[in-house]
Amino acid sequence: MPIKFDVKPRTVLLCDYSKGGFRAPEMVKRRPVIAISPRLRHRTGLVTVVPLSTTKPERVADHHCKVTFQKPLPRFPVQECWVKADMIATVSFGRLDLFSTDRDQNGKRKYLTPLISEEEFEHVKACIRVSLGF
Repeated sequence: MPIKFDVKPRTVLLCDYSKGGFRAPEMVKRRPVIAISPRLRHRTGLVTVVPLSTTKPERVADHHCKVTFQKPLPRFPVQECWVKADMIATVSFGRLDLFSTDRDQNGKRKYLTPLISEEEFEHVKACIRVSLGF
């Protein structure tokens, strides 16, 4: 179920790039992403994200960095992901979802809202600056 609210920068979400509008070699499948934009006044329903890959790049470049999670993200069996800062995108809330886990005793889904550390976020921002030529 898509998110209906702004999230904090550093929040890790699931983005469904397969919902149309993207074509290879752009992102075209579901993958974890990190929200990088703050809530902006007069802009609703959009978040700028940087995608993550569970596979280490063949050639690690300055626009790549590694982020590590305490536990693997649901549906992604690894604790380390690679930031693909050359693929940032502003996407609709309709593409984004929280990671769901099991259900509580009343049958309601439980959701995770993982955050990367401030230190890792600084590395992510440095990679983004490189990818944009700043």
